[in-house]
Amino acid sequence: MATHVAFDLGAESGRAMVGRFDGERIHLDEVRRFPAQSIRLPDGLYWNALGLFGELTAALAAVRSPVRSIGIDSWGVDCGLLDAGGALLANPLSYRDGRGAAFVGEAIGRVPEDELYAITGIQFLPINTLYQLLALAARGGLERAETLLLIPDLLSYWLTGERLAERTNASTTQLLDARTGEWSRELIERLGLPVRMFPPLVEAGSILGRLLPHVAEATGLPRSTPVAAVASHDTASAVVATPLEGVRSAFISSGTWSLVGVELHEPVLTPQARSANLTNERGLGGTTRLLKNVMGLWLVQECRRAWLREGDAPEYDDLAELAAAAPSGPLFDPDLPELLAPGDMPARIRAACAHAGQEPPAARPALLRAIFDSLACKYRLVLEQIEEVTGAAIDTVHVIGGGSQNVFLCQLTANVTRRVVLAGPVEAAALGNVLVQMQAFGDVGSLEEMREIVRRSAQIRTFEPDPAADGWNGLYTRFRTALDSEVLTR
Repeated sequence: MATHVAFDLGAESGRAMVGRFDGERIHLDEVRRFPAQSIRLPDGLYWNALGLFGELTAALAAVRSPVRSIGIDSWGVDCGLLDAGGALLANPLSYRDGRGAAFVGEAIGRVPEDELYAITGIQFLPINTLYQLLALAARGGLERAETLLLIPDLLSYWLTGERLAERTNASTTQLLDARTGEWSRELIERLGLPVRMFPPLVEAGSILGRLLPHVAEATGLPRSTPVAAVASHDTASAVVATPLEGVRSAFISSGTWSLVGVELHEPVLTPQARSANLTNERGLGGTTRLLKNVMGLWLVQECRRAWLREGDAPEYDDLAELAAAAPSGPLFDPDLPELLAPGDMPARIRAACAHAGQEPPAARPALLRAIFDSLACKYRLVLEQIEEVTGAAIDTVHVIGGGSQNVFLCQLTANVTRRVVLAGPVEAAALGNVLVQMQAFGDVGSLEEMREIVRRSAQIRTFEPDPAADGWNGLYTRFRTALDSEVLTR
């Protein structure tokens, strides 16, 4: 069986997976798992890109069977900047650095909000590449920059020497034309950014290049080993491996972030979509992922880090059990801007609850229950917004990624959203990564064919909504009231 190596890099950890197709199913085996480290320096929060590349080459050296190809997917928006000689000018900023927030108004002052959305279709988030670049430009950080490469493109460049940008991740920059799939050069110029930085674009399912001599020597792989352009935004890869059943199916890619959306054949660039702050990210084969970013399990991860600093933090499964044992209590908007950056998350959540006129959760179980309840309610809100914008009812939600293992959150999502939840595959991004590598060799064709392989390869668990709807509808009504209170008091 041919061996494909999939690097799936999340904002908390990365993994190297070996995928093998036996003609019926894809078998995934983990080769290496490692932290994705962001490091606080005096001037900001940065990714350890060199450390990530070291993990990649170490993992490739550990693969014992012949490697047919390599593919890399990761989170979106963050990028490295190269000088004319191809050297990295600085560590890539982490989207949680926060400096981009001060430049959202600057961008809208140069290009009005409605025009910016009509071109790019991208959700207005302070983490977007556009605002990071404006922040860097204000400090002279773009003067020597010749090439911008998002994280998967940067790592692929270090493997192959090819400076290219894959479209699914490029769409997260808020600088790609949503209709054409090309860089919007007019928009880039109006924003005062250097057009020269934006490299040629490639489609997922193509070959980027082959290993550089020193990489081949370090890994023990042949120089002829191809590196494929996969759907390099991790959500795009995950959605490839989501067995969606038409327009009535939605997905929640659940991990550090929760990406709640549907797959469409065209972007939705209407004023209603902009008002709901929905984003149109590109998917495989020119599809569109109409979705919204919800803060996700980052809230639990940061609470656990705070408790670790206090010397006592249960494992994630135990935290979910604590939440399940607690009654529903206060609720808050998981997407409040003050919850984006690392820090004392328990204190911030308690403050958010108090700000909305509710009794702050004092004990850990109550605080965790507030997080999970609030996430499930936000999922329902986004699904309703998507239904309103598209005019298509949603009756099934596919929860994919690491969060699909959280039985409590999956059942809670079914109960609160009043929709059937299908949980799995867990390693959806890695599975989608392998499938697109296979497509580059002509082993698979359409998305439908890929998803049929997924159905045979992954275990999917079904969660039916609790028939007693009144209590869950009441919880959602309280959530909407809490949101209204937060808006009125800010």
